[in-house]
Amino acid sequence: MKIPTDRELTEQGLEAASGGRLLVLACGALAREILALMDANGWGHVDLHCLPAILHNYPEKIADAVRKAVEDRRSDYDQVFVAYADCGTGGDLSRVCDDLGVQMIRGPHCYAFFEGVDAFVARDEIFAFYLTDFLTRQFDTFVWKGLKIDKHPQLRDMYFGHYQKLIYLAQTDDPDLTARAQEAADRLGLAFERRYTGYGELATALGAAV
Repeated sequence: MKIPTDRELTEQGLEAASGGRLLVLACGALAREILALMDANGWGHVDLHCLPAILHNYPEKIADAVRKAVEDRRSDYDQVFVAYADCGTGGDLSRVCDDLGVQMIRGPHCYAFFEGVDAFVARDEIFAFYLTDFLTRQFDTFVWKGLKIDKHPQLRDMYFGHYQKLIYLAQTDDPDLTARAQEAADRLGLAFERRYTGYGELATALGAAV
C-alpha cells in the first residue's frame, strides 16, 4: 500500500475542508483572471460559471441575474461563491447574497478589489476613470461604441468632461495592453496612469472561499 506524503495529506485535508465542489459564479469580465487563478492553484474541485459582462452596463439587472443563476445551479455544489462586488447595484446584490446564504467579494466594484478596497477608498479619486485588463481589451465595445461616442462624438465630453485622468489597473504585465490603455486615455482626452495590481483581493477572496 502506498503511504501518502505529508503534502498529499495536506492537499487532501484542504480539499475536504473546502466542503467538496465549489461553484464560482462570476462576472464575465473576470473570467480570464479567475481561470488563471484556478490553473495556477490547481483548484480542480472548482467550477466557473460567468454571467454576461455586458450586465455592467445595466447594474439594476445584476442582482436578479445572480439570484437566478445561484438557484438554478446550487443543488449540484457544496458551496457557491459570487465573484462580484456591488458593481453599482446599490446594495441589492449584497441583500440577495445574504438571502441566499452565499458569500461575495467586498467592495464597490472590481476597480476597488483589484487595487485593494482599503487602498482604493483612501485614494478618493473622484476624477479618475478606471480600466482593467478586460475593459482595456473591450474599450471599443463597452465604452466607445457602447456609449455611442463613435456615432455622436459630442457625447465624449458629456460623459468624460468631468474626469481628469484614466487609470489603468493592470492585472498582467502586458506592453500591448498598456499601449491600448494609453490610446484609450488619448481618445478620451485624459491624462494617463498605469498601476500594476495583479489580481489583488480577487485572489485572496477566492482563496478564502476555496
